[in-house]
Amino acid sequence: MTDEPLSPSGAPWRNFYGRRHGKKLRPRQQELMENALAALAPPNVTWDDNPDRTPLELPELFGDTRPVWLEIGFGAGEHMCAQAAQNPNVGIIGCEPYINGVAALLSKIDRENLQNVRVHAGDARDLLDVLPAQSLDRAFLLYPDPWPKTRHHRRRFANPENLEPLASAMRPGAKLFVATDIEDYVRHTLEVIDKLPAFRWLAQRPSDWREPWEGWHRTRYEAKAVREGRTPHYLAFERV
Repeated sequence: MTDEPLSPSGAPWRNFYGRRHGKKLRPRQQELMENALAALAPPNVTWDDNPDRTPLELPELFGDTRPVWLEIGFGAGEHMCAQAAQNPNVGIIGCEPYINGVAALLSKIDRENLQNVRVHAGDARDLLDVLPAQSLDRAFLLYPDPWPKTRHHRRRFANPENLEPLASAMRPGAKLFVATDIEDYVRHTLEVIDKLPAFRWLAQRPSDWREPWEGWHRTRYEAKAVREGRTPHYLAFERV
């Protein structure tokens, strides 16, 4: 699934940019990380556990053949928990390498007693390796790291080497939703996806990217962007 150079173990060399840890976790958060995360984590995602990259059995993960959604970089989990509560018959997998964000999500799951969320506390690219083909009904990429410097644009998630395996994991007709307050990220995403035959942009009028899609739940990143005078943009694409 990847043309990236391989390490001696067979795993691709994937640099990770960004923080994995922030301030010290509160005792309850630490307890959830130690005791709750393992039960919510999709098995055999890492290269050490699954060097052959055998696809996950999603019916086993959720206990049935329900629709499955993916959120890439869920931050503190506000949007994902809201979606899980609004759509109890959907299974939602979230990826987030930032440990403090994972701990915040686990607290929300525990407090709201959500049963339909699974959590990969790591790189979304590793999960994309093992998601079965045409298994996702929806995917979210919300306020991703913009990497504003030109020389860092290859670090953005919205690049072919990430969107192509994501497209492979999505069913025909599945939707990809991207939200960002960075106009250059909008431009970059549209330019990249315009060259990918797997997706088509669904916008027909300006309100389609100025107003959020149905069911949207504001994240803390969006609230901060609005406070600081930046304008949110909402992009919706269909897997063709």
